[in-house]
Amino acid sequence: MSTATHDGLTRPDQNPATAPKGGKGDTSVSDGIGGKFFNGFSHLFLLVWAVMVIYPLLWVVMSALKTDSEVIRQPLSLIPAKLNWDNFSRAWGAGHLGSFFLNTVLVLAGSVTLTMLLGSMAAYALARYEFRGNRLIYYVFLSGLTLPVYLAAVPLFKGVYNTSVHFPLLGPNKHLMLILVYVAWSLSFTVFFMHSFFRTLPNTIAEAAMVDGASHSRLFFSVMLPMSKPGLISIGIFNVLGQWNQWYLPTLLMQSVAGEPKNQVIAQGLIELSVNQGYKSDWSGLFAGVTMAMLPVLVVYIIFQRQVQSGLTAGVGK
Repeated sequence: MSTATHDGLTRPDQNPATAPKGGKGDTSVSDGIGGKFFNGFSHLFLLVWAVMVIYPLLWVVMSALKTDSEVIRQPLSLIPAKLNWDNFSRAWGAGHLGSFFLNTVLVLAGSVTLTMLLGSMAAYALARYEFRGNRLIYYVFLSGLTLPVYLAAVPLFKGVYNTSVHFPLLGPNKHLMLILVYVAWSLSFTVFFMHSFFRTLPNTIAEAAMVDGASHSRLFFSVMLPMSKPGLISIGIFNVLGQWNQWYLPTLLMQSVAGEPKNQVIAQGLIELSVNQGYKSDWSGLFAGVTMAMLPVLVVYIIFQRQVQSGLTAGVGK
C-alpha cells in the first residue's frame, strides 16, 4: 500500500504506475530545444566557415579571367566583363610556369614514390616485428617531427655543396639532390602514420600467409601492403601536398651554379612570378599562375577525399 505526502511525492511503497511523470516530459522538451539550438549554431558555423574557404579560392580563379584594369578597379568583384583565357597562356609561357611544373612533377614523382616505399617498409618492420632497439629506432624517427627545418639549413646547405665535389648529381640545383632531401624531410611523418595503421591490421591473415610458405618480403608486398591501401592513399596525399607547397628547401638548395639556369619548382616559380608580374603590373597573369598551381592539388584531394577520410579513421579507430 502507498500513500501520498503533503508535497505531492509518494513514499517508497507507492505504486510506480501511479507516480507523477511530469518531470521526464519537461526534460525531453528542454533537451529538444537545446538540440535544435546546437544544430542551428553548428550549421551556421559551418556555413560561415565554407564561405571563408570557398570565397578566396573563387576570387583567385575569377581574377585570373579579368583584365588588369578590372583587377585594380574592381578587386572584390567575382564577375569579369569578359573571360580572358589568354592570361593563362601568358603565365604558362612568358611566366615560365611550364618549366616550373615540369621540374615539380619530376621531383615529386621520385620523392613521393621513395617516401612511400621506404616509409611503409620501415613502419611495417617497426610495427609487426619485435627486436632489440625497436622502440629506440621508432623514437628516432619521431624525433624528426620535432626538428624545424630551419635549424638544419646551414649544415644541409654546406653538406650539399661539399657533396657536389665528389657527386655532381647530388649538388645544388639538381633534381636528384632535391628528391633525396624531400624523402628525408617527409620520412618521419610517413613512418609515424603508417606505423599506427599497420598495427591495426589483423594478425590472422599474416599468419595464414606464412603457413602457406610466403616469405617476409612476399608477405609485405603481396598481402600487407594491399591491405593498407587506404592509409597509403592518405599519407600519399599529405606528402604530395606538403612537397608541392614546399618553398624553403628549394629556395635554399636550388641555386644557380656557374651561371646555369635554376631548376625552380612551382613554389619558387610563383614567388618569382609575383615579383616579375608585379613590376610589369600584370596582375591577371599572376592570378592565372596561382590558379594553375592551385588546381592540380585541389583536384587530387577532391578525387581521393573519401580514401583520405577512411585512411585517417582506420588509423586511429582501433
